[in-house]
Amino acid sequence: MTLILEDICVRRRDEIWLDDIDLELSDGMTTLIGPMGAGKTTLMRVAAGLVSPTGGRVIVNGKDVTSISARKRSVAFVYQQFINYPSLSVYENIASPLRQARTRTKGEIDRRVREVAELMGIGDLLGRRPAELSGGQQQRTAIARALARPADVLLLDEPLANLDYKLRERLRADLKDLFRDSPGVVLYSTADPAEALTFAAPTVVLSQGRIERVGDVADMYRHPPTLHVAATLSDPPLNLLPGVVREGRIECLGAWLPAPRAQVSGRQVVLAVRPHQVSIAAGGPGALEFPAEIRLAEVTGGVTFLHLLVAGERHLVAQLPGTRRFEPGEPALAYVDPAHVFVFDESGGRLLAESAPEVDLHG
Repeated sequence: MTLILEDICVRRRDEIWLDDIDLELSDGMTTLIGPMGAGKTTLMRVAAGLVSPTGGRVIVNGKDVTSISARKRSVAFVYQQFINYPSLSVYENIASPLRQARTRTKGEIDRRVREVAELMGIGDLLGRRPAELSGGQQQRTAIARALARPADVLLLDEPLANLDYKLRERLRADLKDLFRDSPGVVLYSTADPAEALTFAAPTVVLSQGRIERVGDVADMYRHPPTLHVAATLSDPPLNLLPGVVREGRIECLGAWLPAPRAQVSGRQVVLAVRPHQVSIAAGGPGALEFPAEIRLAEVTGGVTFLHLLVAGERHLVAQLPGTRRFEPGEPALAYVDPAHVFVFDESGGRLLAESAPEVDLHG
């Protein structure tokens, strides 16, 4: 199976929703990631036939389906909201696309409904109505309905976004197993970096209606080619600090680190550091040291986010393991290993050192 989006543009009034989208997807799962407003939903709706592009073509298995309505395409769509028929039981919700197709006997429909329900862990809920289900059970029902009738293209638009953290974790694992060897094209959109990294599928990074990068998500996390890619795949958000090149080194708020390759003195750069790479313990040889003032200690589960003020004007967040107590106004020293600093130019392009550091995906 193949899904090709060729030179897709969507313009509404004076706004550009999608621009110059060229994407080819084949069997298996692909993750689409970007912040709110990046164009993920619009792209998926174009693929489904729910939005007509201003320009370009949608091609499924070699056939141009751009002008074909969504009803006549072999596409299944799962939305962020729990969309189920409220008056129907779980069984009837899952069976509804099979009945509409009118290609299966009653016995075949029954077998398929029970098979998909068991797969999604709702086999014992078939007699209930949506109002009698939890949020997670409702979304499992919606996904089961989408899976019931095999489709060339399955689109999932942030299907776990409205669920609580623990349930999202559990369903991520289930969906990863489900779609690992799935026949047909599966396109899964998310704004959550943890979700994209968990699925470990080929990933499309979207920014302001344009494709920023396509590739291996772990590789993009370790070696982000642009500041936007680094920011998109970082949660909590990156620490961004100003720097300037001076005679082969970069000065950043009183600290110094080697400049990537040959850089012109006086050049302005942006330093990006993930919060879990900031420490308040003594740093190793060559570590950047930032005198700071503690502004807030935010405890979340087994992690403490320490908000620091550096040089009286710049905010720096350190993600520390465990539950820690700090007093606002306390002085502190923040340390960062230069190997964990990404350097970008003013346009957001990555400046590479002679040997780019290998960044631990989980460390």
